[in-house]
Amino acid sequence: MNLKLANRKTAWFATAATLLSAVLLTNLLLSSPEERTGLTSRVLLTDTAPNDAAPAQSEPVPPIMQQPSSSGTVHPQLSKRIVEYHINVEYNPENETLLGQQTMTWKNPGSQPVQELYMHLYPNAFASEKTTFMKESGGKLRGDEAKKGSFGEMELRSIKTGEEIDLSSTMQYVQPDDGNPDDRTLLKVTLPKPVAAGGAVTLHTNFAVKLPQAFARMGVTKDYVMAGQWFPKLAVYEPSGTRGRQAEGWNLHQYHGNSEFYADFGIFDVRIKVPSNYIVAATGFQTKNPIEGNGTKTYQYYADDVHDFAWAASPHFKTYEEPYSAPNLPGVKIKLYLDPKHEPYKARYMIAAKKALSRYSQWYGAYPYSTLSIVVPPEEANGTGGMEYPTLITAWGASEGPPDLELERVVVHEIGHQFWYGLVASNEFEEAWLDEGFTSYTEDKLMELEYGAKPNLPVEASYITSPADLKKNAWAYRDHSEYADNVYTRAKLVLKEIENRVGLNTMDRVMKTYFQKWKFKHPGTRDFQTVLEDVTKSKWNEFFDQYVYGNSMSDYAVDRIHVNQTEKSGQLLYESSILIRKLGGTAPAVPIHFHFSDGSTIEKTWDGQGEQIEYKLTNQTPVNWVSVDPKHSLVLENRHINNYMKAEIDSRWQIRWTLSVVKVLETLFESVAW
Repeated sequence: MNLKLANRKTAWFATAATLLSAVLLTNLLLSSPEERTGLTSRVLLTDTAPNDAAPAQSEPVPPIMQQPSSSGTVHPQLSKRIVEYHINVEYNPENETLLGQQTMTWKNPGSQPVQELYMHLYPNAFASEKTTFMKESGGKLRGDEAKKGSFGEMELRSIKTGEEIDLSSTMQYVQPDDGNPDDRTLLKVTLPKPVAAGGAVTLHTNFAVKLPQAFARMGVTKDYVMAGQWFPKLAVYEPSGTRGRQAEGWNLHQYHGNSEFYADFGIFDVRIKVPSNYIVAATGFQTKNPIEGNGTKTYQYYADDVHDFAWAASPHFKTYEEPYSAPNLPGVKIKLYLDPKHEPYKARYMIAAKKALSRYSQWYGAYPYSTLSIVVPPEEANGTGGMEYPTLITAWGASEGPPDLELERVVVHEIGHQFWYGLVASNEFEEAWLDEGFTSYTEDKLMELEYGAKPNLPVEASYITSPADLKKNAWAYRDHSEYADNVYTRAKLVLKEIENRVGLNTMDRVMKTYFQKWKFKHPGTRDFQTVLEDVTKSKWNEFFDQYVYGNSMSDYAVDRIHVNQTEKSGQLLYESSILIRKLGGTAPAVPIHFHFSDGSTIEKTWDGQGEQIEYKLTNQTPVNWVSVDPKHSLVLENRHINNYMKAEIDSRWQIRWTLSVVKVLETLFESVAW
């Protein structure tokens, strides 16, 4: 989610250099679902399924089965496909509701029988001001506020097994995180019999969703609708060993003001009925032309090896699409759904998407899906913008006037999420930094390479006034600001510091190895540390204990300068004693600059170990000032004010002048940092 970008203001001018794309055979690859090869979204659905009626109540194909294409070729699945959803949903613009019927199958991935299923009912976060989400967020998210009197909720109207056993009486809302009885975002359902290890169960549900006015990723603004987290979604059952878990079990959390999402990979077959003048953008690919009748239009979408499904609809979308391929990208159809205000900028959206898909596929691994949709909401629905879903992202709302480089930045950021959120699929409840921090690091790298927008890391580090453990649960941070500063900015700086220590080429190998090893597998922080240690052939316990599992930032200070005048062999000399102290986490190489009154200098490097080090220098002139890390090479140094000291200070002021502050101001004039 593009949380930090909501407050960024950049002053760089965007370049419009077009990427050269190798498009040979792309039309053949993308012409129809039946003809796709080597892509994930590739299963042919038969035309016998109902299009705008209630879903057939027959047993869906188990998610563990592979389905052949029309050519008879069986394509290997990329994930374990723990879940399978078949959903019919109808949007009624008059009362802003969704009516849905859902058949879902869950496969038990553990080694023990399971008799209780848990589902996330995320729309209930907006049911009142007493829900956990609303209390923690104060009805605000990324500068947007919930509309007064606008509420949303989900009603699970029926739930039955495949054998038509009614489970409604077993439903129970649970609040494992805070015990808030007014929170109904997590539901427990007890099954009539346990699901054996490796076995599966199918449930049929009918549900209704009252959409709020656009806020916090979902909702309605006039005739625009964004359906994110809109269906009853199964929680994740983690086998032992998952993210270091000792005993298997459900990973259960409510919807919090700071937290995002965590779900299992599977198959989605979704039919969306909207008024006939609406255009729909959705996860996956469209399997057939929309079916029209009685003033409505029904779209049918399919996606596999994804862990969520989102869609947006509006009668005003301006649509464009282009096939695109690159050396590490076999073929993808990029689809734009633009608010009319931003139709003039369609080329900029398309170019940014191509740059991001190409570079990320080159750096980490091929984007495996056949489509990528970019939705640009109306300005009034900005609360639904800057968000990621599998194969679909939302940009910022379409404001008036020419957009600055923020247009490209948000596209680049959200497409980065396609890799770290969409494919690696970390637990954003408990380890949000593995998605947000990795995406922010990736975004910076691309924006500097492709757009010349170099991040101002010293300024960003200075924002970290309350560093905290990166493995905290998202709602355990003191407030929204502390959450954002740590899981976005500080996490990104941690990765950048690792890069500085091992070198860019090695860091690229670390990131690619981690992605390739853990895509589709829900890794944890320890898994990333293990990959880092395997690639670098060294231990990183001290670093992770301080900067990842701990709350440290680097802080090296010039503590004291003392100068004595002496005479040796008739020559007047000055003995300067300088004490440098470590007040924060360890850095392996701390550069120190000594400046003498005659203009001469000496450079030294401390290994950063121990609590302090004293330098004694003898020179014909005295030391008149000392600076630690004058070029700001210590990425995690956030208190630059104590990096500098003059040997003599005017007693009328009694303050410590800081070279770092001056340097920061100079940097701010050179380029605007967010």
